[in-house]
Amino acid sequence: MTPRRVYVDQTHLRGHVTGIERVARDLFAPGRLAPHPVRALSGGNVARMIAEQQFGLPLRGLADRAALMIFPGFPPGPLCALLGERCILYVHDTFLITRPQDLSWKSRLYMAPSFRLAMRYGRRFLVNSRTTGEALRAVCAPRALVATLRPAVSDVFGLGALAGPAPYRPGAPLRLLAIGTIEPRKDYPAALALTAALNAAGLPAELHVVGRVGWGRHAFLEAPPAFLRLHGYVDDAGLRQLAESCHALVSTSKAEGLGLPLLEVQHGGLPVIAPEGPVFREVLGGSGLFIRPEDPVESAARVGTWLRAGGLAAPAGLARENVARWNALAAADADRFRAFLSDGPSAYAAGGTVPPGEGAAPT
Repeated sequence: MTPRRVYVDQTHLRGHVTGIERVARDLFAPGRLAPHPVRALSGGNVARMIAEQQFGLPLRGLADRAALMIFPGFPPGPLCALLGERCILYVHDTFLITRPQDLSWKSRLYMAPSFRLAMRYGRRFLVNSRTTGEALRAVCAPRALVATLRPAVSDVFGLGALAGPAPYRPGAPLRLLAIGTIEPRKDYPAALALTAALNAAGLPAELHVVGRVGWGRHAFLEAPPAFLRLHGYVDDAGLRQLAESCHALVSTSKAEGLGLPLLEVQHGGLPVIAPEGPVFREVLGGSGLFIRPEDPVESAARVGTWLRAGGLAAPAGLARENVARWNALAAADADRFRAFLSDGPSAYAAGGTVPPGEGAAPT
């Protein structure tokens, strides 16, 4: 086996690293891909990032004709089409072209056109879930390789020592935790509507939101309801302390490629309330409580029934077993990807790819 040099685009990483960025960085760390040498290409300011992504990275690939170029954050620039099958895009989600209404102006101007072009010329894709892979199949070239590379989810918040959710006393507020940037796709108004419906039904509830304010206009920030607690960005220790005081994680996101916090809090045995939908069922299996965020009254009724049936008293092991299940899938994906680096697409002959769907076509 001849080791292949692997260039990893990290030019977009500056300052605070988000959960998705941390996962992508860890997936392609040198120790994980050994014996193949990995060179992570860092950036600086925005101008340097754009220059590297549009010109520097493809030129490196053309100069080193045996190397692979991996893009785990921003889509590759147009010149990367010259690299052919040596250009690999790691896809977290397809919302850059499927949900343009939820994009910031920067994403619409810079990222979305590159992603759309990559769907035409790209032939090698890695995805973070089967659900993302199926969505990608609908927009990428029919003969492209779409392989799962699910990230292992570590206990980044140090929740492993928790016995489970905080003790709950009927009549006291049910404390719901939500994690994620405040932006349109996360649909925090639906989480607020659910919490309001719980209170209206006689079940006191609070919503604790952890995340910086991103793009978009958010009316609830101008006049926050009394049951809302905005914590902004908190570090890992701060989030651990907050999770210790909460009863469940809630997500009302319109679309996710994975939904990393859903798995991260399960290290602490916390129950997860999430929307009905393929990706949430793929990630949570039988360990979640599924709701319909578009119907807050019905969703509140489901939460109330679950709570009265002893949902918070269920063994915390169910959540931890789900994390173990996911991480076993991730380990198998990592083995197949290392084999791919050595043997090429034949490494996926026994599985690990999302097969072409009927009528899949490039955009």
